[in-house]
Amino acid sequence: MKWFNAALAVLVLVLQYRIWLSPHGAREVLQLGNAVDVQRAENQKLHGRNEQLAAEVRDLTHGYAALEERARSELGLIGSPETYYQVVPQAPRPAGEATLPVAATPAALAASR
Repeated sequence: MKWFNAALAVLVLVLQYRIWLSPHGAREVLQLGNAVDVQRAENQKLHGRNEQLAAEVRDLTHGYAALEERARSELGLIGSPETYYQVVPQAPRPAGEATLPVAATPAALAASR
């Protein structure tokens, strides 16, 4: 009976070693749990992105408003009754250069009244 108890104690110690200290024990379970949490977060992010893309596909296939908006922003679409105006910013003047007043012509003064 003494040998049986000793063998049983050794067996329990070996099993405890495999659970707590071996690389394939509790440490690996914790690492895999963390990896699962990271993958779930990534899946949630990708799921949201897929939903957004699916909504965009629905808009583009069922309506022309989204298609027209996209063509305006990406391709510069101008509709038939519209007029295109391009505003060019004025170039900055050097600091030392003085600005001269613009002389008004009699025709410009008459038009402004």
